[in-house]
Amino acid sequence: HLPTKKNKRNRVPPGDKRKRFIFKPLVIRHYFTYLVMELKSIKDAFDRVANKQKLSYTKTHEIIQMLSQELDKALSILQEAPPPPQFDHRSILADVKKTFTENQLEVTEKELNVALTKYPKVLEKQLNSDISKAYRTNIEFDTHVVNQIIANFLYRQGMFDIGDSFLAEIGDESECSTRQSFVEMHQIVDAMKKRDLKPALNWAASNSEKLKQARSDLEMKLHSLRFLEIAKESQNSQEAINYARKHIAGYADSSSLYEIQKLFCSLLWSKNIEHSPYSELLSPSRWDNAARELTRQYCNILLGEPSESALSITVTAGTQALPVLLKYMNVTASSKKVDWQSVEQLPVAVELSEEFQFHSVFVCPVSKEQASDENPPMMMSCGHVLCKQTINKMSKNGAKSSFKCPYCPTDVDISRCRQLHF
Repeated sequence: HLPTKKNKRNRVPPGDKRKRFIFKPLVIRHYFTYLVMELKSIKDAFDRVANKQKLSYTKTHEIIQMLSQELDKALSILQEAPPPPQFDHRSILADVKKTFTENQLEVTEKELNVALTKYPKVLEKQLNSDISKAYRTNIEFDTHVVNQIIANFLYRQGMFDIGDSFLAEIGDESECSTRQSFVEMHQIVDAMKKRDLKPALNWAASNSEKLKQARSDLEMKLHSLRFLEIAKESQNSQEAINYARKHIAGYADSSSLYEIQKLFCSLLWSKNIEHSPYSELLSPSRWDNAARELTRQYCNILLGEPSESALSITVTAGTQALPVLLKYMNVTASSKKVDWQSVEQLPVAVELSEEFQFHSVFVCPVSKEQASDENPPMMMSCGHVLCKQTINKMSKNGAKSSFKCPYCPTDVDISRCRQLHF
């Protein structure tokens, strides 16, 4: 709401610069509305093609059924009719030929082909394949680091021969530091795929303290899988109970208590767990979840890396950000005020998913600018937080010893403002 004399509650407090930036949310909102409309036109074109395809399939099936019935009818007449010259079969063949000539199969296929021809044109119009407008050409990359990131991704996926060939072909003689670690990780995971838990249990035992610090239940998951294997293979339940006392009892005080209770109750159906109320304990997904958790913790604990490679994170984040930047550059292509190569921050807001939020970000509620080392967040005596440059502007660069907080009626003493560190 814009401030008015009648609407005093919505008036901007003294020193607040929000009026100056009030057009930005409107521009961004209209821009994203434009983007959604374009995506909707692509979806509508696709829906038209899909509906034409379904209609064509239905009509084609009906026509073929009808033609098949006409052929069967003509054959039955020819088989039952008296021999020539008493019966002339040419009239029957003429009727069948007329039926084939008058069918609507060609019309149905033509309508589908028209829709298929228009769809690529819609894609070419709405989707810009030239991404050169949306990347910076004045940024220098460390080629060695980029090559190592690519090799790291290949090794992480278990493609060791391809990773070695890649480094050899680019002339990078230095071996990727994580190669051997990923070899060990894939050996453990491959063993789990063969239902061999020994390598995984040995690794979890040697890194038990680190797993506890990370609050991971990986060790519990692995022991649970082994417990169920023993329960199925052994003639009596005592062996499984002894294993649980040795390896699982220590987790009884944690959040795994309910899981432990289910494991012990499953012993009542140890000969036929598949048809018991605890059949989900034998689900293959439990093995898959344990393998994923092991991969994640292996990368975090031993390599200090996220579960996803840097290359995967970069590409996935780029696919979310690139369309927005391309549309922005197309809209502002005629504007000479925008120098894409020199801006320090993105000119539009790019909303990435939560998995790409790696650190805290503070945006000044008055200037709408993101905090930086030169413009850090400052907490005032009233508890509200603004950026340093905003406080300087409101205090006339220190000429005033105090000013009104834009969000409460407190007089803020400049000397009591403290920098915040996230």
